Amino acid sequence: MIGDPLRLKTAAALVLLGLLTLLAGIGQQTIWAPSETFTVSAPADGTDAPVTVFDQGLRTLHGGTARITVEGDGNFMLASGRPDDVAAWVGGAAHNTVNGVSEDKKSLQVQHSEGEATVPNPAGSDLWVTTENASGELDYTWTPPADGEWSLLLATDGTKPAPATVSMTFPNDTATPWAVPLIVLGAIIMAAGIALALLSARKRNGEGDGAGSGFAQRARERKANGSSAPLAMAAAVLAAVVVAGSGTAAVAATPAPDASGSAAPAKDEAAPSRVLLDAQFRRVLEQVSSAVDAGDAAKDAAQLATRVGGTELEVRTQNYKIRSQVGSYEARMPVRSTKLLTTVVTTNRDWPRSVLAVTQGDGNVVPQLLTLVQASPRDNYKLVQTTPLQPGTTFPNISREGTETLAAGDKTGLMYTAEEAMAGLADRLGNAESPYKDKLVEGESSPYIADTLSYQAEVVQSGQNGNFAFTHKVDPASITVFRTADGGALVEGRINFGFEGTPKAAGDKLTIGDDAAALAGGKETTTGMVLSFVESMAVYVPPAGSTDPMKLVAATRGLVGASFK
Repeated sequence: MIGDPLRLKTAAALVLLGLLTLLAGIGQQTIWAPSETFTVSAPADGTDAPVTVFDQGLRTLHGGTARITVEGDGNFMLASGRPDDVAAWVGGAAHNTVNGVSEDKKSLQVQHSEGEATVPNPAGSDLWVTTENASGELDYTWTPPADGEWSLLLATDGTKPAPATVSMTFPNDTATPWAVPLIVLGAIIMAAGIALALLSARKRNGEGDGAGSGFAQRARERKANGSSAPLAMAAAVLAAVVVAGSGTAAVAATPAPDASGSAAPAKDEAAPSRVLLDAQFRRVLEQVSSAVDAGDAAKDAAQLATRVGGTELEVRTQNYKIRSQVGSYEARMPVRSTKLLTTVVTTNRDWPRSVLAVTQGDGNVVPQLLTLVQASPRDNYKLVQTTPLQPGTTFPNISREGTETLAAGDKTGLMYTAEEAMAGLADRLGNAESPYKDKLVEGESSPYIADTLSYQAEVVQSGQNGNFAFTHKVDPASITVFRTADGGALVEGRINFGFEGTPKAAGDKLTIGDDAAALAGGKETTTGMVLSFVESMAVYVPPAGSTDPMKLVAATRGLVGASFK
């Protein structure tokens, strides 16, 4: 009996110690649990720059979703773009790059790069997929607009420093590695204390009543009938705690979900991405359409300048000039964005970048192929060519997920290079017996080649007072090549169509039409005349090994010059 008090005190101490240990473990997951987020700010003594870039690695630096808070004077913008696009737009400008968090999680790491003190206003750049405009303060949740890597660009108007008061809030590491071990250890200690108390009680009861007493007999009966239930219950509690601890560990090992909320394997970030997402493309096309509508309505080429260039600007400018004097002269086909039939977007990320759209809307008798080019990172896409599809011709199948563009002289996997295809087309247009007669065909109801040959033949036959010559010369700089789904290619380009006439004899006169006269400044000449047209063309080239001929997909012509010799 002397050891019973000591055993009881020891049991009580164990139960108390176990309870405290258990509560300590529970406290780590509740009242002492780490904050779910932490916030860090950019150093206050940073160097000003017109642009601040948020490195793409920050978005997933601590898992989950990051938030950005910006404070600044006046208006500013925060735009998202592919890292290479953002870097290309920044170029040689002075800029700050937010690229990490200090080890003590007290400040953002900001790297300053020297360069140009000002940049063009970044607002409205076609490189940005999303843009947040703010005045004074912005609270931004950084979510990717699509798969892949994304950077952010912060700026005002390019002439003033980007806002310097910047902070980011990240998900915090809320792991409590000691919580489960403490809970398990506490439960074990409590169970040991309870077991010791029960053991002490059984011994005390057995010794006090004697082996033959009724009380001892009842105790032995309880033991035989399962009187160890309290110990069993303690063991069950302990097992439950251990299982719960194991479950917590298992959850922690589960792969983190992707942006859609489901666990997913890592994707190959090296795979090339389209230079324009669908939302970007539609925005660009709407702005192009609006600019062309404004220019066409006013017959004012100056209103085209922001979104039209190259061949299309030249042709439309001259079309406006002719129509201002010849009311019956046909306008160029309107550019519509409401009915977008398909897009062709390159995955080649160098500049210049070319993309295509096939549209059809009011005023488009047939679908129209639009060619848009972005000359450099800080330029926006401009419409450089509009070409109606040939009747009876099917537009080639090109992946909507993006395709590669090829150099004009690259014959990889093709029956002809783009240069050869365009040269063959030019020869075919100028020669009824061209070697390419059977190598390049039109659809059943496609008239362009046949009509061109017929027109030239009629002019020569009916020209009693003049000698006439026609030339079709490819502009090499205009050629663009897109790989088709079957391994072939769609080749686009410009052919300069020249029409030259010379009187047969002294005193003979040559007469030109009202449209050419509007550009030449007169209708008759005794010295000779030169008319210049631009032919916008698109040709399908089959893959190497195919027995099919090349096909003319789209074609049109526009008068751009007329003069007398």
